[in-house]
Amino acid sequence: ARLKTVLADALNRKSMTVNEMKDVLLQMYAYTGFPRSLTGLGVLVNLLDERHAAGITDEKGREATPLPAGTNIRELGTKTQTELVGRPVKGPVYDFSPEIDTYLKEHLFGDIFSSDLLTHQERELATISALASLPAPVQLRSHLNASLNVGLSPKALREFTEILRRDVGSTEAALAQTTLDAVLAQRAAK
Repeated sequence: ARLKTVLADALNRKSMTVNEMKDVLLQMYAYTGFPRSLTGLGVLVNLLDERHAAGITDEKGREATPLPAGTNIRELGTKTQTELVGRPVKGPVYDFSPEIDTYLKEHLFGDIFSSDLLTHQERELATISALASLPAPVQLRSHLNASLNVGLSPKALREFTEILRRDVGSTEAALAQTTLDAVLAQRAAK
């Protein structure tokens, strides 16, 4: 019910197109799981059907630009992941499970992040919302760092935690704010 309200509000304000909303909900499967993503997409489809039946025409928006033929999706994903994180990603988890490294590089940062319907900043804000809501504090920390790496300012992220407080919940906002404070303190100490 809350998702339907938020989606309807965004459509009414014309702050997002249908395809942009769809892109966020598709991306969420990588962070919140297929069941939640599928449920979100279903909420959007039902909302659009209701609005269409009521005579409301929503802006579909453009389609994502197709990747050039022959694009090496692993190279593209590795490049995107490195830009977001600020360095090449490696470590014991990826050594233990090279499959997850492949999924992240090829599918998440390659296939999903290659869509140009959303900026990396917009994708990171959506991700922060999801991770604060789950909660997933370790990944939240990583994505707050990525948000700074893609040009979101500390001020913008603080303002975003207030939006989380208003629209999502105080617990989620407190986790995001505490984690942001830790990220900023760590960066200042370097």
